[in-house]
Order: sequence, then structure tokens, then C-alpha cells
Amino acid sequence: MSPGAHSAEEMMTVAAARLLWNGCVCFVGIGLPSAVANLARLLHAPQIVLIYESGTIGACPDVLPLSIGDGELAQTATAVVPLPEIFSYWLQAGRVDVGFLGAAQIDRYGNLNSTVIGPYGAPKTRLPGAGGAPEIASNARQTFVVLRQSPRSFVDKLDFRTSMGFGHGRGERASSGARGAGPQAVITDFGLLRPDAHSQELQLVACYENVDPADAVKATGWPLQVADSLEVIRAPDPEELRVLRELHAGRSRGEPR
Repeated sequence: MSPGAHSAEEMMTVAAARLLWNGCVCFVGIGLPSAVANLARLLHAPQIVLIYESGTIGACPDVLPLSIGDGELAQTATAVVPLPEIFSYWLQAGRVDVGFLGAAQIDRYGNLNSTVIGPYGAPKTRLPGAGGAPEIASNARQTFVVLRQSPRSFVDKLDFRTSMGFGHGRGERASSGARGAGPQAVITDFGLLRPDAHSQELQLVACYENVDPADAVKATGWPLQVADSLEVIRAPDPEELRVLRELHAGRSRGEPR
């Protein structure tokens, strides 16, 4: 790939990283969320606090970890604490600013499915399951979801609700007792979705350069609403791509740490 060109995944990673801020306390998962958070740390948010489910707080990995048990995380962390402390002291106490989540399915109100595809009793596919996602979705001050957009993943009705977003909208989340504000950003390979202030239904508010919003609508399993004033998300600049590719290259080469 030429230095100026970028993949859809790189665009998603950069767009999500730009949403994080210096000093943000971020609960991170392995994979794309980890790449997002570490890219932000290396570019514009050096004081970001990364928390991984293995109990590492303030990890500053030089390369992307293979799993939450990767020694790179513990070696570079400010502290390593028991898992119950991560959930009770940090997450449930409201000390996590952003929780990054992925899923197999998302609906118009930001509810997520990471449990099964098909009927629960006889599923077509059994997925990894809930893990800490329900607690993150409930207690993080806000959640960000990173997910490729297609009618199979952006569905009118979830096969199973693993983690609550806004329920059926219009205040159901608030009445449920969930502490956090819910999914405030959904980053896809087309652009950015945010909840409507009144209905809480996700709507397209920004697209990447050279992306037709009609294509995002076609890739959604419900009638996706498009904001009246649609922002354009600029393409990654050379420095963003350089740092991101070095993160990935270090892991692929297995460089010593």
C-alpha cells in the first residue's frame, strides 16, 4: 500500500483515536480498540490511562498486545491489580471515561449482541459471549463502539441482547438505572453515528472523504437517519499512518521488548 493510501480499518482506527483526549481513562479491549487507544496515546493524548481487563492500569505498550495477558501490558503498566478491583473500584465507581466495545450485531438504539447468531437455544453461531461488556456498557461514563457496517451487523432486531445501549430509546436507559451515558459514538467503515438527543436512535452525523452517505444507509438493516448537516472526516495524515503502521509492524515482526 502506498504511503498516502489507507485501508478502511486504518481509517476507522484513526477516526476513533481522534475522539479520545489527553487524561482520558479508557477501558480497552484487544484488537481494534487497543490500536485506537494506543494510537491516541502516541499522537495527541500522552496522559491517557489505559485499563485492560487483565488488571493492568496505565499500560504503555510499544507494540500492540496479542491478548489481555500479554506481558507487554504488565511490564509497562503503572499498576497491576486484581480483576475484581478493576470492576468495583474503577468501572462500577464511575472512574472510567470511555469503554470501547465491539459486537457481532448492533441495533438502532446501540444495544449490542456478542452472544449468539440465531435462536439462543439452537444458534447458528455461538459467539465469545458477554465477558465484561455488560458492566462496561452500564457503568462507563460513555461507550464507543467500533464495528464494520453491513445489514448483517447493523440489524433491525438483535438475535440476543448482550449489552444495553438505550433499550428502546426515549429515556429507557435512564429509567433502567444504568449509570453511564451509553453509546455516544459508533465508528464504522463509512463514518460516525451518534444518538439523537430526543429519540436516542443512532443517526449518521459524519462520513469519511469520498464516501456517499447513501452507501451507509444501504449497509444498515433499519432506515438509517442522516443528519441535516453532515460532517466530513478527513483522511489520515502521514504521521497518523506512520505511527499506526509501526504499532502493527512491531507486533508482526515479534520485536523484543
